[in-house]
Amino acid sequence: MGLHTLLYKASGGRLGQNIPGLPKGKILLLDHVGAKSGTKRTSPLLYIDDGEDVVIVASKGGFPKHPAWYHNLVANPDTTAQIGSEKRLVHAKVATAEERQRLWPKAVKAYSGYEDYQARSRGREIPMVILEPRK
Repeated sequence: MGLHTLLYKASGGRLGQNIPGLPKGKILLLDHVGAKSGTKRTSPLLYIDDGEDVVIVASKGGFPKHPAWYHNLVANPDTTAQIGSEKRLVHAKVATAEERQRLWPKAVKAYSGYEDYQARSRGREIPMVILEPRK
């Protein structure tokens, strides 16, 4: 992950945005601040487009707990995301049940592994986070 992030940043987003073998899989760099530590972090994450919003999936590979970046966004929802060469000011919000019902099939279409992650998650519903443009 660290190498991916470094390559993405160093190339100004020209490298690292697409994953070979995932034709619909696109990667963004999400900046987030530690909920407890206050430490600034950056995570490369698969995203899907949803109009002017982008959506990320807190799958953590199907582990029974949410990823740290998810907790960080809940605590500090105003952040930035780099998509290719563009840096966006965004506000993160957890998708409602209705939004998730609409967005989950789009996420699975972009990366079918999410279905396996959901099955392995021991009953944890995998959250989806909508990154809206900050106004």
